[in-house]
Amino acid sequence: MTQSLILARPDDWHLHLRDGAMLAAVLPETARHFARAIIMPNLVPPVVTGAQAAAYRDRILTALPDGMSFEPLMTLYLTEDTDPADVAAAHASGLVKAVKLYPAGATTNSASGVSDFTKVRAVLEKMAEIGLPLCVHGEVTDRDIDIFDREAVFIDRVLDPIRKATPGLRVVMEHITTKNGVDYVLANDTDLGATITVQHLILDRNDMLVGGMRPHYYCLPILKRSDHRKALHAAAISGDARFFLGTDSAPHPTHAKEAECCSAGCFTAPNALPILAQTFETAGALDKLEGFISRHGPAFYGLPVNSDTITLTKSDAPTTFPAKIDAGDHTVTVFDPGFPVYWSVT
Repeated sequence: MTQSLILARPDDWHLHLRDGAMLAAVLPETARHFARAIIMPNLVPPVVTGAQAAAYRDRILTALPDGMSFEPLMTLYLTEDTDPADVAAAHASGLVKAVKLYPAGATTNSASGVSDFTKVRAVLEKMAEIGLPLCVHGEVTDRDIDIFDREAVFIDRVLDPIRKATPGLRVVMEHITTKNGVDYVLANDTDLGATITVQHLILDRNDMLVGGMRPHYYCLPILKRSDHRKALHAAAISGDARFFLGTDSAPHPTHAKEAECCSAGCFTAPNALPILAQTFETAGALDKLEGFISRHGPAFYGLPVNSDTITLTKSDAPTTFPAKIDAGDHTVTVFDPGFPVYWSVT
């Protein structure tokens, strides 16, 4: 027996598309399901200025296959040399929807990020003035801080001081991974939102480490303990509009993921929505799925909910997803949730 859900077409509020051959390979996987996505700017070199964001947007639209509709929502990579006037102009033009803060060294291609937060004060104040959101990769990078504690320490040492010093600054805590992150959002006002990924919603660090290291579950921020995953799960299915989907789908060539020192990221674009439908159904919360994937994000960013729809269909037999997709001379391995998924986008 089949079961169908017709939902407003969703958006992805945290997405890596890369560039060149990788962009051409992975973009259709997002565009067939998602209407819009916040595009991460951590290319090499990074997307720092409005002109660079416009050029990257053009490359994305050129790579979009005929017959597909998709709107890239561009971001700027915050550096200690970012010009507040350029940020304001890029936002006023309608091009740029957010600015991304990477603490230097926190994740893939983050070497140009921020080390001295006093040097970005003028940019943050301008963003608060014009209502432009700051998307944060919420981890400190101090060598003496355990990797499993970096998000909690970031909240205390960096994020809370920034928000207190910059009233009115709208902030998205991207890919939260801890109960600390959930609790911080719940304790604050509507100027603060958070995205949750597929992998952090369904996996904990045992899934990655017990019985051998599973490199395709390795991502940054790293998977945490099960009590943190349970807090994320409760937030996602709660219906609270401060929590919404950001897949952080991050393609890497398979050989880079399966290397001795493997790259961080999970490629979830092809199957994120079916996995989420399965997860919400198991929790008895299918009625909350549309809010999480289609409504809460637009509300935070001040954008309309998409007028077109998608259909999610449940079947008796598990859905089969491709193990890999081709990307130029390489392949990209598709995320495997580790359990049967009976839903598909039809």
